[in-house]
Amino acid sequence: MDVSELEKKLLGAARRNPPREQVPYAFEKRVMANLTTLPKFDEWAWWGRALWHGAAGCVIVSLLLSGWSFLPRNAYTAGNGAADLEDVVLASVDEPDLSW
Repeated sequence: MDVSELEKKLLGAARRNPPREQVPYAFEKRVMANLTTLPKFDEWAWWGRALWHGAAGCVIVSLLLSGWSFLPRNAYTAGNGAADLEDVVLASVDEPDLSW
């Protein structure tokens, strides 16, 4: 349906049925009562909910990384870490002809 045609029909229906001038009894009191029953925005609850979601994400990441650390390593990365460190640290001692 064409939007301009729909707009003309709605405006015509509104002109044929004008609003009444009389306000219902105690209308303003009912409106104000509904406004007071609306829940207040609680910033601390919002922060608490956001922090709990963040904590849940951190727990998931830590569990995944913990599980990953227990997986067996391939032959290339498996080895004695202390011996590898010693080889790297003492590599310059083995080559006396290089000077800095």
